[in-house]
Amino acid sequence: MTSIKDVADAAGVSTATVSRILTDKLHVRPEVRERVLAAVKDLDYRPNRVARSLRVQKSNTIGLIVSDIQNSFFTSVSRAVEDLAYERDLSVILCNTDENPDKEAMYLNLMRDENVAGVIVSPTVQTADSFGQVAKLGIPMVVIDRRVRGAEVDSVLIDNVESAYKIVEHLIVDGHRRIAALFGVGSSTGRERREGYARALKEHDLRPMPELTGYVAAREEEGYKATAKLLDLPEPPDALFTSNGLLSIGAYRALRDAKVAIPDQVALASFDDSTWAPLVQPAVTVIEQPTYDIGQMATELLLKRLDEPDRPTCEIMLKGKLIIRQSCGLHK
Repeated sequence: MTSIKDVADAAGVSTATVSRILTDKLHVRPEVRERVLAAVKDLDYRPNRVARSLRVQKSNTIGLIVSDIQNSFFTSVSRAVEDLAYERDLSVILCNTDENPDKEAMYLNLMRDENVAGVIVSPTVQTADSFGQVAKLGIPMVVIDRRVRGAEVDSVLIDNVESAYKIVEHLIVDGHRRIAALFGVGSSTGRERREGYARALKEHDLRPMPELTGYVAAREEEGYKATAKLLDLPEPPDALFTSNGLLSIGAYRALRDAKVAIPDQVALASFDDSTWAPLVQPAVTVIEQPTYDIGQMATELLLKRLDEPDRPTCEIMLKGKLIIRQSCGLHK
């Protein structure tokens, strides 16, 4: 592997001169700079980025830790983080925890050991409620998707209460009264969306029915099984609201397999405008989350934190957009 000494020998300069040129330091004659850069190109030299970051005490790598990369929400967020990082000449290490706190701890320790500049993290359910231990790692962080407890950190979140309220109110206006709902178990996101659901029912003189609501793991198969149970009730729901895209896929499959007509027998509405939602018949009414904006704003917040380590923490709250399609009934 080509070393910095090889470059120095080829250009006829010292290794210190090569280092100054590669770190954009001034006071190097133009002809020397050109000779060194030509040697770098000819020898296909790649600087040791880790060693360099340790020397200058500033890494050009950031971490992104998500709880479920299969969720299209995180796919879009990841794209935004990578796009902006590339523009700023940063690299991104992407890690997926599968909602496993042990994996999350391993990846956080990896980030610390790799001396990353900072981390954008969607915490697991367990760590979100006790984030103080994570914050003690001393890595600049921005939290996305879930509100955390026990630490003051920058965050980019969705107004889950208002978004859930809007989509459930739409179901009510479309004439539905037995509105079932499935929420992600254990997370602040699920709790907040449950709050919006309950508020919409209350304001329209409806009451939540315990048999029609449930907290389940945010997985497609869990959405399928929970929906099948709802359909087996003596009096099934006339509408179903799912609080994320993976649950909605499972719910749609269960309705289809049971040969339930959407929306004539059961209406369907969900969070997350997954790629399939507008393509099926009938197309599914959703809350579209500004996922790209979340990733972009989280990256900008992290870079700002690196520039201003002592500034007050910031919470950015974004709005979801109700996209009305045919799966709820009246709006054809």
